Amino acid sequence: MNAHPPVRAAPPQRPAPQLEKVPVPTGKVKWFDADKGFGFLAAEDGAEVFVHASALPAGTTTLSKGSRVEFGVVQGKNGTQALSVRLLDPVHSVARATRKKPEDVVPIVEDLIKLLDGVSGSLRRGRYPDKAGAKKVATVLRAVADDFEAGA
Repeated sequence: MNAHPPVRAAPPQRPAPQLEKVPVPTGKVKWFDADKGFGFLAAEDGAEVFVHASALPAGTTTLSKGSRVEFGVVQGKNGTQALSVRLLDPVHSVARATRKKPEDVVPIVEDLIKLLDGVSGSLRRGRYPDKAGAKKVATVLRAVADDFEAGA
């Protein structure tokens, strides 16, 4: 009787599989309707690709016509559909696009200074402004901050 288990030969070593690099399709937004939640991309190879809102990056609700994108694809029952869309162009700030000219901000800043001067008196006396006054100050401060931040 043999006290040692039988020795088995190691299985032959298989080479690691070679992964094929598959290029990620790129293209441009042909059109996108945020209300309907879908649109189409024009792939660089000329194909038209359906894109649903669920394929957009987190926090993105729409695509601008002409924006460059890359995307995965799947063949659906109605043709090629985009998956996991990624924007290649930097997203332009809405605030920056609608920013006021500096000379138009001057009177707003001057009004803000007057508004804050008025509030500082009541703060020195230990009182915050009433609800309407506080809301007005907060609204103007936010608007001015947005104009300044858009320029940064």
